[in-house]
Amino acid sequence: MNPAHLIPTPDLLPVPWGWFQLLLSTTFLLHLLVMNIMLGWAIIAFCNHAFKDSLPDDTLLISQKLPFTIAFTVNFGIAPLLFLQVLYGHFMYTSSVLMAIFWLSIVGLLILAYYATYIYNLQFTRLSGLHTLISGSIALFLLTITFFFTNNMSLMVSPESWLRYFDHPEGMMLNFADITLLPRYLHSVLASVAVGGLTLGLYHDWQRRRGNSAAASLIPSAMNWFSYATIANFGVGTWYFGSLPTSIRTVTGATGAFLLIFLLAGIAAAILSLIYGLQHRVRPAAGSVLGAIICMVAVRELVRRQTLAPWFSTSDLEVVPQYSPFILFLLIFAAGLLLIWWMIKLVLTDKEMRS
Repeated sequence: MNPAHLIPTPDLLPVPWGWFQLLLSTTFLLHLLVMNIMLGWAIIAFCNHAFKDSLPDDTLLISQKLPFTIAFTVNFGIAPLLFLQVLYGHFMYTSSVLMAIFWLSIVGLLILAYYATYIYNLQFTRLSGLHTLISGSIALFLLTITFFFTNNMSLMVSPESWLRYFDHPEGMMLNFADITLLPRYLHSVLASVAVGGLTLGLYHDWQRRRGNSAAASLIPSAMNWFSYATIANFGVGTWYFGSLPTSIRTVTGATGAFLLIFLLAGIAAAILSLIYGLQHRVRPAAGSVLGAIICMVAVRELVRRQTLAPWFSTSDLEVVPQYSPFILFLLIFAAGLLLIWWMIKLVLTDKEMRS
């Protein structure tokens, strides 16, 4: 059977696809930042409990903030998921059905992780003997969710693997045949640890600049998490890139040229951030990392477009113009972002007044 016959007909678009691509990349960037903090902090907290004799001050901070990171990750994840479905819904819907049991289990795993973070926070002192178990459970839940998401993103761009459904129609398909699956997953996990460590460094640097002299001593440990995870990720990233099909790694056409440009720029920014990280220069490292992440978001999208090129192109999507709902959405979206920024600023101002 030709896998192309299994690809559903895409929906019509109200505006040209480029608008949705811009919104997808922008909202995914926001989601990626908070998601990396969430997962990175969970892993760091578990490692601190499991492998360190004395409990670092970072761990208490993580226990207090983890519930908020999950809330922000979920809320910031809704928009990119919806925009992904607008452009690639006929692929993602199919892949989600093929791994339906694992995909639907994400809701339960997320609820368990969320409850566990509140237990970890509210009972931090009373359940000191269970810190390793609780933090390990949180990290395991989140790592499993990350793997299922990675698998779905892999499966959706592999229509040729959909044929296995006829031998295994139980909705439990995982795309282990994809040689990029494992390095792609590990690349995401190590990036989360790096961003999690860097975020701790930014927090301590902010506290130091506000006059908390004790915070300066916590910066080296946080930046070590960032630096060593980044070093490891260079190796995994090379593995991931090397496992991509030759047709993607070969620079052909405008898409291939842009992919190479963004990839090299991202690597350069990551190297610069590592140099700053090893020097414990928090804010320059953060600026470089942000540049690297922006470049890698672009690389991710270009790789997806290249992978799906034999089957589909977003330029093929038919447009039936309906601009007024789209303009209304943009206005509400902008207002929502301003409201979130105002709430964050209000919380920070309230904390400063109390201190």
